[in-house]
Amino acid sequence: MICSLCPNGCKIDKNKESGLCGTDGKLRIAKFYLHKFEEPEISGKNGSGTVFFCGCSLRCVFCQNYEVSRNTRGKYITPAGLADIFKTLEDSGAHNINLVNPTHFSDGIIKALEIYRPKIPIVYNTHGYERVEVLKIIDGYIDVYLPDIKFFSPDLSIRYTGKKNYFEYAKAAIEFMVNKPLVFGDDGLIKSGTIVRHLVLPQCVSDSKKILDWFSGIKDKAYINVMSQYTPFGDIEKFPELQRRITKREYENVLDYALTLGIKNMYYQKFESQSEVYIPKWDY
Repeated sequence: MICSLCPNGCKIDKNKESGLCGTDGKLRIAKFYLHKFEEPEISGKNGSGTVFFCGCSLRCVFCQNYEVSRNTRGKYITPAGLADIFKTLEDSGAHNINLVNPTHFSDGIIKALEIYRPKIPIVYNTHGYERVEVLKIIDGYIDVYLPDIKFFSPDLSIRYTGKKNYFEYAKAAIEFMVNKPLVFGDDGLIKSGTIVRHLVLPQCVSDSKKILDWFSGIKDKAYINVMSQYTPFGDIEKFPELQRRITKREYENVLDYALTLGIKNMYYQKFESQSEVYIPKWDY
């Protein structure tokens, strides 16, 4: 299997070796459960039926799911096994199936969804580093997109991910995603559409404002969640600026700027959300 699922473009045979995402061609997960700490429009009352995939094609140094993104744990499953998980979560009352970090397994996920397609929305929960060509293939299986938009500056993205072209790809990917019509049910839960996430980082207020400038051009097609939850984690020993939480002043500065741009489709977090409590306990 010659892999070109993400912008890394490894083009290697993943039956013989692992790509830059750290995975081979076999599906691998670290946890699945009813997750209640997503946006209320995702988690609802019962929780989001969340599947955490191992490995990552972006690999931020500050990743809060560090062990999983580096593929140091997890278990292999078949597409049929993943389809069974979808059914189990659906039967447990999940409001949706939430695919966390699916990019490098999108081909296997399609196989699972062809075996069993749940009657609840499918959520594509991604870091945003995507190829539009691949999104076009999986789009027919996806109801809700939940992408990050992490960095505007190439200097920041290369410092924290080693990839200078992050914004170039994330911008194009999200501008494709927001063509999915925004639909909310009578229960207030999202059934179709896009919620963009942006995590405010320490000393990065100006970069956050540039991201909001860009988002203002699509503000009527999607929602944005401006998040305060950054918690020092991961491999940040060489990054002193990441070894603290953001300040309330930094966060409010970004929120106030969003309001000056007329962004009304916006969620924000309680400032107290900066905690490792929200990092899952891994099963595998």
